[in-house]
Amino acid sequence: MYLVVIAWMYVALMMAVTEANHPNGTLLGAVFTFVLYGVGPVALLMYLMGRPARRAARARREAAAAAAASGQPDGSGEAPADPVAPVRKEP
Repeated sequence: MYLVVIAWMYVALMMAVTEANHPNGTLLGAVFTFVLYGVGPVALLMYLMGRPARRAARARREAAAAAAASGQPDGSGEAPADPVAPVRKEP
């Protein structure tokens, strides 16, 4: 997928260079050509194609949060040790 993105950015860059070097072209037109033909579509494509990875990352975060909330971080089934020993009053 990255090869397609790199190739499309190259094509958009060449279109912008051609726009800037044309006798009737302007530098502003070249910038708009690069942004509207290159950066915009590529950003949209990368966002849409990255959805499954973002969904998987969210599922991993939720699973880690659920494991941390259960009080069994290592999955051994034993209760976690109390970091501070309980203090009792002398009778």
